[in-house]
Amino acid sequence: MSQIQGLGRTDRPLTDTEVASVCNKAFSAWDLDGKKVLLIVPDHTRTCPLPLMFRLAYEKLAPRVKTLDVLVALGTHPAMPMDRIYKLVGITEAEHKSRYPRASFFNHEYKNPAALVKVGALTKAQVNTITEGRFEMDVDITINKMVLEHDVSIIMGPVFPHEVVGFSGGNKYLFPGVSGHEIIDFFHWLGAVITNPVIIGNKWTPVRKVVDQAAKLLPVEVKALCMVVKGHDLAGLYYGTSEEAWSAAADLSNQIHITYYEKPFHTVLSCAPVMYDDLWTGGKCMYKIEPVVAEGGKVIIYAPHITEVSEVHGKTIEEIGYHTLAFFLGQWDKYKHYPWGVIAHSTHVKGIGTYIKGVEKPRVEVILATGIPESVCRKINLGYLDPATVRKSDYEGREAEGVLCIPKAGEMLFRWKHAPKNLGGPGK
Repeated sequence: MSQIQGLGRTDRPLTDTEVASVCNKAFSAWDLDGKKVLLIVPDHTRTCPLPLMFRLAYEKLAPRVKTLDVLVALGTHPAMPMDRIYKLVGITEAEHKSRYPRASFFNHEYKNPAALVKVGALTKAQVNTITEGRFEMDVDITINKMVLEHDVSIIMGPVFPHEVVGFSGGNKYLFPGVSGHEIIDFFHWLGAVITNPVIIGNKWTPVRKVVDQAAKLLPVEVKALCMVVKGHDLAGLYYGTSEEAWSAAADLSNQIHITYYEKPFHTVLSCAPVMYDDLWTGGKCMYKIEPVVAEGGKVIIYAPHITEVSEVHGKTIEEIGYHTLAFFLGQWDKYKHYPWGVIAHSTHVKGIGTYIKGVEKPRVEVILATGIPESVCRKINLGYLDPATVRKSDYEGREAEGVLCIPKAGEMLFRWKHAPKNLGGPGK
């Protein structure tokens, strides 16, 4: 396309009328009549006005298409029961039957071979080029077979700074959103090797190139409506191919989702919203904060509602614990047989650091003030603070003292303007 398709603003939210206008233009521009259409949407761990988007999509598509299915891009997150899916898209069971009968809802199943199909592989040569020489291996590309069973897939999801890929959204809703574990483990570990502070908030990363290259293997059409959220409202909405829409959305996200500070902070109270219901997702409260924390500082993840590490990956995490990248690379033969995606998560939560002569030294101390028991925190190599002793007011309004309180952490990225290169900055 010769120009950006959609609308974005930094001064105010888009109105519902503006959102509807962009959606109407998108659905009118796309050849969807009589086709089987798959809407690919985020789960509850992403902020966006999905009820509005679902309603607009249904109103325009249901009269035109042969079938209209909705697939929740869970990645490796737990399946959502039907009542939570209804809440996700803003309808009731009764409304599904009466007002939205043509829509059918499905969870992605990343570990169910019967739900997946192989569409090809990234070759050793491709991987070596894309990863800038870091890896040389074949990577099988599998995806939910529903994608191939439909004529057109439409991705509807938000774009934020992201710890693994740079900016979320676009083809990331395919990989890892509705893919098999091989590519999930591979590119999460690739992102970990490059490190979160260097990846996050950068648009064209090696991991994004992996995701886009994998998407080229799909023999079906993929479109996207990419959202940029500010608070709970839309600041931007773009449509086109998944690459085009994502690119425009990432540019706007770069303007509104990154906060820069002149100095780093020695203490950060990072408050997790209730949409993060375990540490697997609540770890974002460290990922988005790490670049603005001073050497030797501490991040307190405050989330009394979080009571478990991970429903899906908890057992593995309790075995390996949370450690720096250097710790794992220094003992790779011992850990390389664990799922690489889980190891990557471990390093992202712990942050960067060193491992010299058997001694690990994280750059930042990560402390959990959650419902996870102290014994478990110690077992997984994280600090513990009784959440009942935490008062937000003790941390608020103290930025001049080097203390930062983030009331809703996990989506906004915080950076130090003069950060060194290992924290994603321009310095030495």
